[in-house]
Amino acid sequence: MNEDIRIHSWPCSYYLATGKQWIPGKLSLTPSSIKFTADKSGELLLDFQLAGIDEIKKESSHLIFSSLTILEKGTKHWFSSLHPNRNVVFNILEHFWREQLLGGPGAGAGAESSKGRELTGMLEGSQRRLEDTAKVLHSQGEQFDSIMRGLHKIEGDMDVADRLLTELESPSWWPFSTKLWKTPLEAKPKETPAAPDPKTQEGILLRIPVIITQRTDSNAKPGKLTLLPSALEIRDCNSQLLHRFESRDVDDIRVHTPYEISIRQRFIGKPDHSFRLLSARMPELIPVLEMQFSRKMQFLEDALGFAGAGKSPQADLGTSIWQA
Repeated sequence: MNEDIRIHSWPCSYYLATGKQWIPGKLSLTPSSIKFTADKSGELLLDFQLAGIDEIKKESSHLIFSSLTILEKGTKHWFSSLHPNRNVVFNILEHFWREQLLGGPGAGAGAESSKGRELTGMLEGSQRRLEDTAKVLHSQGEQFDSIMRGLHKIEGDMDVADRLLTELESPSWWPFSTKLWKTPLEAKPKETPAAPDPKTQEGILLRIPVIITQRTDSNAKPGKLTLLPSALEIRDCNSQLLHRFESRDVDDIRVHTPYEISIRQRFIGKPDHSFRLLSARMPELIPVLEMQFSRKMQFLEDALGFAGAGKSPQADLGTSIWQA
């Protein structure tokens, strides 16, 4: 049942190669597939799995019209006249496609594709190389510490030798040596370490990639949502903080679908702070949000309609959310 959930749909035109014409219709996205339905006939012209996609690109048809292409099993499918615009559709499709390949909680029940296994292997290899590098750096740090200890010992020995030489060079009738007793160096006050920022020391409960929409649907862009014990942080793809919602400042969290939520903070006399977030891993986050913001959660009709999908093939979403 979970695979029948329609996450999003966009009006567009599809180039039908057999008839050499553009067919108006709707491009639909589900958690594991992409579909295109013609407007006039209502016929389902395309239906393929996200795991079978080889490439999603932004291109131009006839060197004029901006288009979106999807390469699937060696066949390139062209989509144009996308609403609200091509960038929004591309960002959302690419997000769910990547999560499908990585085999995250948003992946379907199908077997992991070869490209997904390849990407996973690359990530594991990178992690191993980072661990090896960390070990080498730790070993070099210990060597530097040993060298510094040796230098300090040499410096101390040279001070002793300098004092003895000065004493030997002093005249026999001079009772005091100029450097016989060196005044100890003034002890430098230790720098008091700066108090750690509680925001940076706070543990991260969960962090997921999201598609961020603010106010209009025409500026959907990729980013990250971080859930902390006392706050929600929304960052862009460059990890720049867009907004931080303190837990006490969140007025309501609306669950539109199992994959889309909106967070709002109300103000009097000025616009509210509101973000709409879409993610293939949202089913993993919603149960945690429900525990932390139980009184502020609102499940809309489209979310409550999937009460039977509490146990999905992607992840165990729990029963407290979907059973209303």
